[in-house]
Amino acid sequence: MVKKARPAKKPPVLDGEVGPRQPCPCGSGRRFKACHGGADASAPYVVRSFEGLPGECDWVAMREFVPAALATVTLRPDAYDGAAKGRSVRAATLLPGLTPALVRQDSEILLAVQVTHQSGDPSSDFAAALGLALAAAPGESVVMASLPGPGPRLQDVVDPESAFVVEVLPGFDFWFESMEDVDGSVAATLESLNAAVDPTRRLTSVEAAYWTSVGTKEHLRWVQPHDEEELLTALARLHAAGADDLGPETRLVGSFRAHGLLVPVWDLPLGMGADAIEEPAQRFAERLGDALLTTAPLGDAERAARNGLANRQITIR
Repeated sequence: MVKKARPAKKPPVLDGEVGPRQPCPCGSGRRFKACHGGADASAPYVVRSFEGLPGECDWVAMREFVPAALATVTLRPDAYDGAAKGRSVRAATLLPGLTPALVRQDSEILLAVQVTHQSGDPSSDFAAALGLALAAAPGESVVMASLPGPGPRLQDVVDPESAFVVEVLPGFDFWFESMEDVDGSVAATLESLNAAVDPTRRLTSVEAAYWTSVGTKEHLRWVQPHDEEELLTALARLHAAGADDLGPETRLVGSFRAHGLLVPVWDLPLGMGADAIEEPAQRFAERLGDALLTTAPLGDAERAARNGLANRQITIR
């Protein structure tokens, strides 16, 4: 009797890695081995794309849901073999024609962060676009015909000590700065573009929290830097204690996962506005900080709350 050969043992899945039969973290709905974990994957998928960058949570917000905004990006002077020295760079949510980057006439570079390059690492894509922009002439737009090859990531070229301060704008007027509107076409284009922008404000009392009004509803979307499992546990403790709201008629309705971070979302009463949510958000941040430090086992109500929160999650890229 011939013994059957034993199948080769699969290597263990280490903490932080994704197993081949698990859902791909990109949110496609496919198994990891059939998506970004496949043998023919063009680039490895990076779950937490902007980790290590100044303002990681704001990078995620600009990438995923802030409609119109700008933020200064300070590059290391030696980045791109010194080509970055003295250059002004700003991240923008979107640019005309969905271009990845463009160079203004004054040589300032605008980098679009809501452009999708279909790779597994937006940080690498953006760094590649910046490299092309540094080599472009004033007035030129960057064209990326294919996925970038091996190269630096934003974490390699951005000054780690710099600030990343998001300026939320009411529209896309910055597209046409210093441009003459001879026939009124610029004004007409702006009117059409800006009409589609939902009013949005970044709170000043806490980090990476954005109020928005979508006409019939108001929401607060708050990008959190904490480990997802620890954050869910802390939110469950607050929910079970009736302390996860931001005031009367507000409700934590769920969360979405983007670039390795969790973004809780609250429904707010219509007409509340951004100013009225500043102080409640600050108080909630204090409660959340205390809950994150709590190590006691979850009770029955807290476990039920945690399961409910986990079931009301979606993943976006």
